[in-house]
Amino acid sequence: MKIVLLEPLGISQESLDKLAEKLTKQGHEFTAYDSFSTDTEELKKRSEGADALIIANHPLPGEVIRADKNLKFISVAFVGIDHVDLEACKEKKIKISNTGGYCNDAVAELAIGLTLDCLRNISAGNEAVQAGKGKGGLQGHELAGKTVGIVGTGAIGCRTAEIFKAFGCKLIGYSRSQKAAALDLGLEYKSLDEVMGEADIVSIHTPLTPETKGLIGKKEIGEMKEGAILINTARGPVVDTEALAAALKEGRIKAGLDVFDQDPPLPADYPLIGVPNLVCSPHVGFDTKESIDRRAEMAFENVTAWLAGRQVRTMLYDK
Repeated sequence: MKIVLLEPLGISQESLDKLAEKLTKQGHEFTAYDSFSTDTEELKKRSEGADALIIANHPLPGEVIRADKNLKFISVAFVGIDHVDLEACKEKKIKISNTGGYCNDAVAELAIGLTLDCLRNISAGNEAVQAGKGKGGLQGHELAGKTVGIVGTGAIGCRTAEIFKAFGCKLIGYSRSQKAAALDLGLEYKSLDEVMGEADIVSIHTPLTPETKGLIGKKEIGEMKEGAILINTARGPVVDTEALAAALKEGRIKAGLDVFDQDPPLPADYPLIGVPNLVCSPHVGFDTKESIDRRAEMAFENVTAWLAGRQVRTMLYDK
């Protein structure tokens, strides 16, 4: 079988060689590209004749998928697969696996970090010290005792809830279905309106789907308590950017964001540039040394499992 890694996975050459050796020792052909490309013709050349592709988070157009007559399997080194043309995969009956779970701790920990920054003015405090100023106006709030609303109680949402609980927070949440893991933590499920209105901190952990796009809009943001905090480490379009910017400018709420409608660098006229009461990071929630190594291992494990006649971390076309 011919296996092609279409783009780098952010790991060392030594680590890549070790992972590839498991395939080549079995007699499979392995090719890896050390740069990413969004050019369709270039991607066609790279994937030509491949039985299996390994990709990360860059788009895989249907034209590329359809051009590879041998393609049977795609291993996506990412949780979401919305950057893969699923219609083309369905047409060709190509199986897909992701690396769900690789960054649960990484994203959850960043959600907590953004929350603490909003509560304790960590970034603002650093700016004050660097500017030769003192602590005037930087009195913070404790996390202990706060009510935290988890929107989306999948694996990352539950891990985040678990850490919040360790800080002594009360847990409420909203999700399409109730999860045993969330209930075991003592999380109380409520309607989205109730979560938005009751929580001191709302932490978003839903995937981006047609149903969740704009889930947190002007109405939902307007329901938040005065001084509440909105944390988004999931997907930018889940939150209405304009409505959030307006609320932040009014000083009604604070926010900590790792995701936006587009990945940074953001244009100078982006609605959230320069607004007060906001702490940002440039979509790094998933990106730790540990998580990236784990992601690569899982991506190759997907391939070796498929070659052995079984599939792990199956992603369905209708999900």
